[in-house]
Amino acid sequence: MAIKIYIDQGHNPQNPNAGAEGNGLREQDIVYPIGIELAALLNGNPDYEARLSRPTPTTQIGTSNSTSLRLRVQDANAWGADYFISLHTNAAESSAATGSEGFAFSRPSAAFSLGQDILENMTELTGLRNRGMAVRTNLYVLRKTAMPAVLIELGFITNPNDAFLMRDNPALFAEGIYRGILEYTG
Repeated sequence: MAIKIYIDQGHNPQNPNAGAEGNGLREQDIVYPIGIELAALLNGNPDYEARLSRPTPTTQIGTSNSTSLRLRVQDANAWGADYFISLHTNAAESSAATGSEGFAFSRPSAAFSLGQDILENMTELTGLRNRGMAVRTNLYVLRKTAMPAVLIELGFITNPNDAFLMRDNPALFAEGIYRGILEYTG
């Protein structure tokens, strides 16, 4: 039976729950194609089945931040996903902040280990600094999913190098995440 991966491209195309902005780019526009590329890789492998929270660039989920998050989690839970991966871009006041990092609800956990494998593989392909995994118990998508869930901050949208790398090379990030999933799931 195929391993089911729910890919949550964080945020909506417009408010409510729109993402961060930096360097003339929007988070929701950066993570959308990376999710599409990742789903194509997973669905092209008979051992995996992927589902997207935002199958189209205009898919709007919920009418508030809380309903947006709740509906993403409900969809993954109802589908019976084996793993939940939420894609985001980071932001900081300093444009010098760079790199990729991830969050899981607890450590040790399947999600924490999956996140480590994703970050290692993504870093290898993108060359961005691996800022590591951390525990975040306050993130709804990590708390309420019925399966191991990891939130990946792909890079800093406020850093020009990170931002344009994410925009111009979505396949690089998708491939890194894909390789991390393969490594973790064996």
